Amino acid sequence: MDVEDDNSYETSTLQVLELKTGDSLRDAIGLLYEKNVFGAPIADVIDSATTSGNFLDPYIGFIDFATMVLWSLEIGELAKSFLWDPFFPVHLNDTLFHVLLLLSKHRIQFVPVIEQFSSKVIAFVTQNAVIQLLLQSSGLEWFDSIADKPLSEFRFENDEHAVHLYGDQSIAEAMHILWENRIGAVAVVRRETERLIGCVTRSDLHLLLDNDDIFNNRKSLTVEKFIHLEASKVHSDPTIEGDLGALLSAGILTLKNKFLPRMDSPVTNRRTDTLKQTMKNLAETNCSSSFIVDELQRLKGVVTLRDMIVQFAPPCMDSRINGGGFFDSALEQTGCHIEKGTLVSDH
Repeated sequence: MDVEDDNSYETSTLQVLELKTGDSLRDAIGLLYEKNVFGAPIADVIDSATTSGNFLDPYIGFIDFATMVLWSLEIGELAKSFLWDPFFPVHLNDTLFHVLLLLSKHRIQFVPVIEQFSSKVIAFVTQNAVIQLLLQSSGLEWFDSIADKPLSEFRFENDEHAVHLYGDQSIAEAMHILWENRIGAVAVVRRETERLIGCVTRSDLHLLLDNDDIFNNRKSLTVEKFIHLEASKVHSDPTIEGDLGALLSAGILTLKNKFLPRMDSPVTNRRTDTLKQTMKNLAETNCSSSFIVDELQRLKGVVTLRDMIVQFAPPCMDSRINGGGFFDSALEQTGCHIEKGTLVSDH
């Protein structure tokens, strides 16, 4: 299936915001905050006088608001030397398998879609959009054979250990944990009971700039108080969000996303839930991770969109890295396996 064949990949008709290599970190943070954009591709400044033709890819990386803010808080300065995320684009005629491979083998949240002739970014394929597309295969044997298994049968990266902090710790500590562990969300647990009471995500960092008091008191304000400050964000209706589908997936690049759950209402699942149930849970809430809890709401682990995508991704030609369950089983049924970067027949 081509990327252009499914409306899960559509975005708004607004032009994609770009940053230039010459922009300072301060300016980049200010621009993304002002335009309400979560992240943007970085375009290299090419000297037209010394460059002929249009054969060069104008983009050299991707940068997001949360990473820049965390960098500034941790490093203590708006340094010019900043390591941005890699840039792995696709074209409209690329297949879903190509997108699955990129999202599963690289720690990226979305894949830019480039126009064939202009080499300009025109859209983004989000992890959530891919999950929604995969769910359209519900009822088909190849999908259900994996998706109908309970979470307890999978070995996700952090399914038995979720990074967390206690509600009486400070916002500054939560920011440090997000930065140090390079994660999208940190669970908030009540110290006395070990029960999950909320979570802080990278998407919530804009609140530090929305409210000067929060920013200035980030070292003393507790996380438990912080997660209850979203008075303006009402509890959303997941059925409405499900109907919006592609719009929400495209909107995930919006910095202030009103469709995300409140910080005090994290997405949760049990180990007895199936992978399909968890996929639907995240697709409906537009979240990137679900915390695994027991019957007492005690934190037991976490499963991310990437964990799910890996189960359906093509196998890597590096045989040391396991591919997705669907493709591994398909290779096994055809009597083949990957060895030292080569497809080998067992017959």
